[in-house]
Amino acid sequence: MRDLKILIYQGNADTPETTVRVPGNVLKFAVRLLPKRAVARLHENGIDLDELVRLAAEEEAVGTLIEIEDHNDGERIVIRLD
Repeated sequence: MRDLKILIYQGNADTPETTVRVPGNVLKFAVRLLPKRAVARLHENGIDLDELVRLAAEEEAVGTLIEIEDHNDGERIVIRLD
């Protein structure tokens, strides 16, 4: 199972302000430990964590899955499977 990586950028920064990496072998259980801020942003944008866990088990699912830009807050969220 692939690792889930959530990167949160502020403004036009090239370096993420926050990086959350969840190892694939514990992903099913660890999604409950994600920071509330990250989970809130995911839910606000209609992202289903259970579906991400399912995708992480797929052999061909790799790389950036979703990139969300919030133009009001100047925030960008990238969700990857590595």
